[in-house]
Amino acid sequence: MKGYWIAHVDVTDPQQYSQYTQRGPAAFALFGGKFLARGGRSQALEGRDTPQRTVIIEFPSYERALACYRSDEYQEAMSHRQGVAHAEIVIVEGFAG
Repeated sequence: MKGYWIAHVDVTDPQQYSQYTQRGPAAFALFGGKFLARGGRSQALEGRDTPQRTVIIEFPSYERALACYRSDEYQEAMSHRQGVAHAEIVIVEGFAG
């Protein structure tokens, strides 16, 4: 079954954050990640306020999604996000429908 990253991100330094957005997609691609949503319009209807960015990435499996997050490639990219954005990332397993 597929795996999905769901990320809510609030950016405090867009210029430095661009270092992350330049590196992250290469790590996602290594693990078969495909963007389904990346910062487009969104509106919170319940819960917390709408984050600046919502990102959804589909992976071939839950295990590949976790492996991507834990990979050296992604951890290096993530180091450019730390301190310049607040991110909440959840990895969820899809289901056969």
